[in-house]
Amino acid sequence: MRLVLTALIFLIGLFDLLMAIAFLLTPVTAGQVLGVEAFANAGAGISTIRADFTSFFGVAGFAMLWGAWRRNADLLLVPLLLFAVTLSARAIDLVLSGPYPGWPTPMAVEAIEVVLLVFGWRYLPHHKIADLTT
Repeated sequence: MRLVLTALIFLIGLFDLLMAIAFLLTPVTAGQVLGVEAFANAGAGISTIRADFTSFFGVAGFAMLWGAWRRNADLLLVPLLLFAVTLSARAIDLVLSGPYPGWPTPMAVEAIEVVLLVFGWRYLPHHKIADLTT
């Protein structure tokens, strides 16, 4: 179980890291894939996509890769919080703004990552929360 879980976290972390590289090198193309092409065509939009999406997916992917490689669930808290906040914000936007074409796909991916990282936190070795605060 742990080996499969570690492998899945590693592979999805690698996918996230590759997405970060895509946003860094080709922000317009990567933005079109996510459906933010109107935002990607503006000068500040390209800069924002390149910076924010690269940092988001880069940090999440790196933490997942490192946590899986070291079998250290402490490192999985960072991407868990990133994706949980993102999923929550998308759910709030869905309620307030309504659905848009293709809305289930990113939410499903984020939900899968959150569930996978929760299982990773539960089953891989980590420090107790009380030990981290002392």
